[in-house]
Order: sequence, then structure tokens, then C-alpha cells
Amino acid sequence: MTTAPHDLQGLNFNLSEEHLAVQEAARDFAQNELLPGIVERDNAQQFPAEQVKRMGELGFMGMMVSPEYGGGGMDTVSYAIAIEEISKIDASASVIMSVNNSLVCYGLEAFGSEEQKHKYLTPLASGQMIGAFCLSEPEAGSDATSQATTAEDMGDYYLVNGTKNWITNGNSSGVALVIAQTNREKGHRGINCLIVEKGTPGFVVGKKEDKLGIRASDTHSLLFTDVKVPKENRIGNDGFGFKFAMSTLNGGRIGIAAQALGIAAGAYELALKYSQERKAFGKAIFEHQAIQFKLAEMATKIEAARLLVYKAARLKDEHKDYVQAAAMAKLFASDVAMWATTEAVQIHGGYGFVKEFHVERMMRDAKITQIYEGTSEIQKLVIAREIVR
Repeated sequence: MTTAPHDLQGLNFNLSEEHLAVQEAARDFAQNELLPGIVERDNAQQFPAEQVKRMGELGFMGMMVSPEYGGGGMDTVSYAIAIEEISKIDASASVIMSVNNSLVCYGLEAFGSEEQKHKYLTPLASGQMIGAFCLSEPEAGSDATSQATTAEDMGDYYLVNGTKNWITNGNSSGVALVIAQTNREKGHRGINCLIVEKGTPGFVVGKKEDKLGIRASDTHSLLFTDVKVPKENRIGNDGFGFKFAMSTLNGGRIGIAAQALGIAAGAYELALKYSQERKAFGKAIFEHQAIQFKLAEMATKIEAARLLVYKAARLKDEHKDYVQAAAMAKLFASDVAMWATTEAVQIHGGYGFVKEFHVERMMRDAKITQIYEGTSEIQKLVIAREIVR
């Protein structure tokens, strides 16, 4: 057995001027364009169409994509910073952004053909089109090898049949990356990833999920019935789909960790502000030691989560092995998000249960960060595997 590496050489956590500019731009957008109407969108489960369009115009939908394909050409740290700032205000908007960046755009740029990149990646990176990543199924969530969706090889095209569940951007997306089984006898080596365009005959958007949190993001089932997908829409060689999914999810964990970090940080900032304004027993509640202890612990855990997120992002940017770091960041940050938002509700007291104070929504939003991109238990398995590897 080997121990986890602790070499932090070259990992500088000081933000550059470019990083600070990204942070300021994301913060301004979140405060000025996402915050207005956020309670109403949450109540109505209303997709933030205009706000997502603006995210595309501002370059937030393809931040890490090469400018050659219409992206911002930024590093992963910039992306994590932007996700954090947007998540402080609106986790629904940030998950739309995260899926498009971390899963769809990254997967296409890293493994797609030049033709696929120019046809699909360019409009996705610019925000002209939104993408969906279709892995989960009714009986295949964390177990990506158990794909019931099939892609039968018909010569010059695949015939796709099956159902995908819990798909973010399910209704708003113009294109979906669909993981499907072509040869069951080969197990995970018989899985492919296919690019399926919205409007293809047999491709139907199913019911919208009525969710606990991130209610303004559109989460749908997608149904495929004898959908013809041309061979040129397969990503990579035949049987590459499982490796594609696993590689893409590793990067996706950084985005979700940054989202969890942002939710926690946003709740902390609201709790701190409220504690300085709310008076009890003749003084601001911040002056009571019990509240000070809560805020001190929140600040400490959030900063620890931020360092884990930045470390994973730096390792990815330096083309080093970031699998363990990403899983650690996602595991810790999501737990911190759930805990910190609960504490923020507690600090607000009765007002914490009221929608206009926002922290109750943040607590609901935080829970999903412990579930998607792999549950906390899955992250522990990934970390344990990397430790002994």
C-alpha cells in the first residue's frame, strides 16, 4: 500500500490578475442579473433562459474551450472561481453552466473529431446552444457499466433505444451526449458515446422532475425509440464510451465541488451579514459567543474546501493526475455545503425558514451536490482506489 501524495510543488494558490477579473465579472453578473427574481424562478421551477443566454454572451458557457472553437481558453482555476461566485447566488444557473463546461464541452474538445468540434463544440462554447450529458438511467446511476440503453450497429448508423433519467438541461439542450451499450458481451468495452441532435425522430423529452433543490434547472427524462444516429456522431473508437464517461466525470467533479463551495460560501456570507444586523438581548447576535463559534467553524471549513477545489483545478491545468484530488474536493465541499447551509438557517432562526432570506433555498440546493457526479460513497471508493493504486 502507498500513501496519498502530498507534493504541493508548483501549486500556487494566489490568484492572478486574470483570476481576479474573472471573479469580479462572475460576481457582478450573479448579483445584478441572477439575484433579481431568483425566489420566483425557484418557486415556479422556471428555467433562467435569459440569464443563461447572458452567460453565453459573457463567455461563461465555454470557459476552458480553445478560442479556435469559440471558447474563452481559460484555465480550470478560472472556471472554478466563476462557478463559485455564480453558485453563491444561483445554484440552478451554475449547474447549467457546469454541465455545459465540464461534461459536454470538455468531452467534445478532449475526444471529439475535428468535424464534431466545429459542428457542435463551437455553438456550445459560445452559448448559442446548450448541451446535455446522458449517462444515468432508471437502473444505472453510479454503476455506469450497467447501461440498458442500446446503440445497435446498423452499418453506417446506430439505432438507439432506451431511457435516460435525471438529465440536466434535458429540455433546453440542442444536443445530447448519450452513453449506450453496443456489445453487451464486451462489458464496459462495448459501450459507446453518441452525439444525438434534438429533433431527431424518436428522440423525445420526457417528464420534468419536481425537485427539492436547483428547481430552476430543467431536469428531465429523455426517451429514445429507434433513433438513427450516424456513425460520424460516435465519439472516439468503437467501445470508447465507458472511458469517455469516466474521464469526463473526473473533470466534472471539480465543477460540482466548486458549486458546493459557492453554495456554502454564499450561505456563510448571508449568515455573517444577518448576525451583524440582528439584535438579541441588547446587542447584535454576532457578539454572542455561540454565533461566533458557528461562523468561525463555517469560515474555516469553507476555506479548506476552497483549497481542495483549487488544488484539483491546478493539477488538471498542469496535466497531472487529478482524479484523487477532484474526488476529495467533491466529497469534502459537498459535505461542507450541506452542513454550512444548515448552520446558516440556524443562525437566521425563524427567518431562515422564509424564502426571501435565501438560506432555506441554499440548504435545499446543497443536498444535490452530495448526490450527482457520484454520491459521497462513490467519492470515497474513488479516493480509496487511488490511495492503493
